[in-house]
Amino acid sequence: MTTSTRGATKAPAVLVLEDGRSFRGRAYGAVGETFGEAVFNTGMSGYQETLTDPSYHRQVVVMTAPHVGNTGVNDEDAESGQIWVAGYVVRDPARVPSNWRSQRSLDDELVKQGVVGISGIDTRALTRHLRERGAMRVGIFSGEALADEATLLARVKEAPEMTGADLSTEVSTKETYVVPAIGPGGEALPIGSAKFTVAALDLGIKGMTPHRMAERGIEVHVLPATATVEDVYAIDPDGFFLSNGPGDPSTVDLTVVKAVLAKKTPLFGICFGNQILGRALGFGTYKLKYGHRGINQPVQDRTTGKVEITAHNHGFAVDAPLDKVSDTPFGRAEVSHVCLNDNVVEGLQLLDQPAFSVQYHPEAAAGPHDAAYLFDRFVELMSEKGAQRA
Repeated sequence: MTTSTRGATKAPAVLVLEDGRSFRGRAYGAVGETFGEAVFNTGMSGYQETLTDPSYHRQVVVMTAPHVGNTGVNDEDAESGQIWVAGYVVRDPARVPSNWRSQRSLDDELVKQGVVGISGIDTRALTRHLRERGAMRVGIFSGEALADEATLLARVKEAPEMTGADLSTEVSTKETYVVPAIGPGGEALPIGSAKFTVAALDLGIKGMTPHRMAERGIEVHVLPATATVEDVYAIDPDGFFLSNGPGDPSTVDLTVVKAVLAKKTPLFGICFGNQILGRALGFGTYKLKYGHRGINQPVQDRTTGKVEITAHNHGFAVDAPLDKVSDTPFGRAEVSHVCLNDNVVEGLQLLDQPAFSVQYHPEAAAGPHDAAYLFDRFVELMSEKGAQRA
């Protein structure tokens, strides 16, 4: 990615898809060029959390909501220390943000972080194209990066594909850090005094996820994606957490996850973590045509029959049978959650030991809170395991 001046200059811009279709508009954010996988997000709000979600690393996000930037940007809602999207596509950006929490405009934040975007294009037509043709490589070009479209298309086709991409180590923390448990009065508890300790493998974790566990009295040790089995058990954890993250799940080493399953340590995984658990159990994973991205996806918890509206961001899914119990190296497993739009596997659980996962984001940042109970389910598993130890 290369960037130069501010997109508010309204410099001409063009978006070029790898199948040759193009859309012309105006620069939004930084001016320059960027490449990634074109995907669309159906959320009506929560754009700041979307932009700072590490799972969007190397993706150019198309917002289906026509008006973006209305509430500006603040210093509280970011899910990580930076914007991770490779590029940003909106139809009608807000000219002036209006919200009591706003500290600056979205345009200014994109410029500050060097994120190239485009505005003023028909995002509905682009979304329909991606639904019909599937997610694909894309480039956004503006300012001095503009050239004839044949040249730009050739450059798009040179960009790496998402299939086979090993990205979790690129977004993971480099050093272990601790998120202390939160006491009943909202105070941070001293390290080592929490009822439960969880080792969380950071494959692209969002900031709200350890916070949700901390709210439940859990001390969370966030480990790099490169952590070893010895690193995990040096913490003496009561539970193990597999985070969300970007890239192709087939590229991830399964040594740590299989060791955790072999020790029967309570395990909870979300999103990318669901795919990693699925692979550790012996299931395959595959790339969805255009994925699920947004805060309005209907999922049924098959263990209760309840339907919940959930937040999604995934382009890969687990290939597991929906209607039968499967034998795995770690006991029997079944699909616990399913997407009501397309029957994609949205959750797994082991029946003979404490391990489960979901394909969506129960931390609700941004998104509905229907799935918050999953953190409570994790606490229950650790409580049951602790009672067995005693």
